[in-house]
Parts: sequence; structure tokens; C-alpha cells
Amino acid sequence: MCVCQTMEVGKHGKNATHTGGRGVLLEPFIHQVGGHSSMMRYDDHTVCKPLITREQRFYESLPPEMKEFTPEYKGVVSVCFEGDSDGYINLVAYPFVESEALEHEDTPERDQPRRKHSRRSLNRSGSGSDHKEEKAGLPADCMESNQDTKSMKSFHSDVPFQMLDGNSSVGSEKITFNPWSLRCHKQQLSRMRSESKERKLYKFLLLENVVHHFKLPCVLDLKMGTRQHGDDASEEKAARQMKKCAQSTSATLGVRVCGMQVYQLDTGHYLCRNKYYGRGLSIEGFRSALYQYLHNGVELRKDLFEPILSKLRSLKAVLERQASYRFYSSSLLIIYDGKVARSEANMECRPEARLKQVDLSHPESLQDASSTESSTTKPKVDVRMIDFAHSTFKGFRDDPTVHDGPDMGYVFGLESLTNIIGQMLDENQ
Repeated sequence: MCVCQTMEVGKHGKNATHTGGRGVLLEPFIHQVGGHSSMMRYDDHTVCKPLITREQRFYESLPPEMKEFTPEYKGVVSVCFEGDSDGYINLVAYPFVESEALEHEDTPERDQPRRKHSRRSLNRSGSGSDHKEEKAGLPADCMESNQDTKSMKSFHSDVPFQMLDGNSSVGSEKITFNPWSLRCHKQQLSRMRSESKERKLYKFLLLENVVHHFKLPCVLDLKMGTRQHGDDASEEKAARQMKKCAQSTSATLGVRVCGMQVYQLDTGHYLCRNKYYGRGLSIEGFRSALYQYLHNGVELRKDLFEPILSKLRSLKAVLERQASYRFYSSSLLIIYDGKVARSEANMECRPEARLKQVDLSHPESLQDASSTESSTTKPKVDVRMIDFAHSTFKGFRDDPTVHDGPDMGYVFGLESLTNIIGQMLDENQ
């Protein structure tokens, strides 16, 4: 139970679910494919994640030319959690109170800012049946069980997900969340629940939901650069990160797969990969992973090559101008829509697969399919840098280490990506 002040939610929460008009009930973000912090859906256009002060300050000081390639930073919210009568834990966001900021200034970078509060109950509005559709968390009695997918069924995708890796408790079972999102959400709530006796309040960053433009977002999360540890890392952590890089394509290519989901037209579900899969890939395996990401189960999406290459080249040009910047442990998201005209038009020779895409009981779906096929053949592609908890540049927060020139480890990763995709383009023309 939370004691955040009784305030109306600001501009970012206007499309979100409210609890008693005072807070925004957070939902799991179903399209998270990588990372370790749980991403939460705030509203249709906004997600939030546990705040790390360095990352917040970095977003606030981004050069204007980099903003095209990063999520829009939308501010900070206070987040608390509570249990309800059914044993569920809900996360609720409230406007951040500026007077609390000074109390968190000395918090270690690795920890989420927090402090103790006295709390009072939140009054819910709406009927009981409506409230059951607003469960954002997991039942307290199954936090460590295998019942998580059942407990999160109120927030789901219409398209099932299937993990291809053996490092997932759901295996090949089709579920309504990307399995990595499910894992991160479970771990986040477990941590918060373990601290419940201390009555913690958390700060979360509000960021643009970069997949909200896409009907069926296909997402590739790539860990960029030849070095992953920050300047402030302990010797033990630095050694651990260097070993991961040396044993993966981070060393040979400057990039490794950290997560992936790709929509399959022939089966109607997402195929997913996680970071453990990516760590074990050889150079050829990395190429195969890229090929799989660009294949929809029916055909290779050759129409994506040029748009992706154009974005990567533009980003490379921007980063080469950022002297002293280092983006250690940051990731790059490549996103495209699995629902496009070209592929669906080519499904005419596969009527059984095409029927999976069009619900004949709803005439509007036929109209939608027709309008999609007549739309432009240029697919929408997005490329975004994320995760800046270990980033730095000259003069940033009085960091003692100052680096010369651009982040060539990151640039090397971009060069590897453009070379591999360029080769795929040449081979499939």
C-alpha cells in the first residue's frame, strides 16, 4: 500500500489506466526482448524502467543530433507496489515530487533510488469485474513458481510467442508474452516483494515506447561495442564483462545478439531468442541470426535491407562526430513491422497461411488486408540506441576518465552490421 500524494497524473498518463484518478496502473511491456530491468507499459506511447541516475542525466544531456536515434526522454515517476485481496502485486505510478530529488542524489549508481515511506491504502474505482482485468503483477504465492504466464494473462498480445532457446522455463510452449519480458517482470516483482517490509518507493524513467508505431513489432536487441564494462566497474566486474566479450562476437564483430522476436507469417506467432543464445554464436552464427530476424517464415524480407542500411549509416555518421563519448553496455534496437504489403501479397500461393492472417468472420479484416497490400512498398524501419547506465563523455558528472575521439568499438559494431547486411543484399538481389 502506497502513500504517494493524491495528485492527478500528468500529460503522459492520459491514455493509461488510472486507480482512483490518482495513479497510473503499470502493465508489463510484452515486447521486451533483452536487458535485465523490467520494462513497464505506462500508456500507449510510453514505457518506464527503474531509474539509474547516470542514465537519467545522460538522457537529459544528449546532443540534439543523437535524439533521432534514442527514445524520447519524458521525465520521472514515483512507483510503489501493493497487494490486493486476490494476492496480486500491482505497480502504480504517481507524479514525481521534486522535493524528493535531493534525498536520492548520493544513491549508488547500481541501485534504484528509494526511501522509506509511511503508507495508506489506495481506494480503487470501478467494478470488481473491471478490476480483475487490471492485474499488472504476479500472485504473491507464485512468485517463484511456474504459474507466471497464467497470472499475467490479463495483459497479453493477440499473437503468441515461442522461445527457441532451451534457457527458458516455457520452452517451446506458446505464451502471450515474450518469455524474456516475463522473466524480467517476475524478477523485478520478486525483488520488490522481498523489500516490502521496508515499504520502498521507487523512481522510474519515462521513455518513448519505440514500438508503438508497429502492428506486429519485430525487434532485434544488439549489444554494441567491443567493451561492455563502465569506467567505474570493479576489477571483478570488468574481468567478467571482458570474458563475455572475448567469448562472443563482441570481440570479433563489435556486436552480439542480446534478444530477438520475429513474426512468422506461416504460423502466426513470434519466434524469440534470448541473450544466452547470442553469447554462444560464432561469426557465421551471427549471420544466421540476422538472416532469421529478417525472414518471416515465408520469405526473406529483402525490402528491409536498404532501409536498415540507411539508418545504420546515418547513425554511424552521427556517432563519429561525438568525440569523447563512450556507450559501454548500451544496446541497439532494430525494429520493423511484421505486417506489410509485400509479404502478404506473396501469400497468394500459400492460401492456408493467408487464411491465418485474415479473419473471414470480420469483413473489416478483408478491407484491412486489401488496404495493406495497396500501401507503399517502402517498409518502416527504426533504429534506436538504448541503455545508457554506463555511458560517459568529457565533462559528464565530473567523470575522472576522459576518452579521446569517438567510440570506435561501437562504430566497429555498426560497420560489421552494415557489411553483413550489405553482403546479404548482394547475395539475394
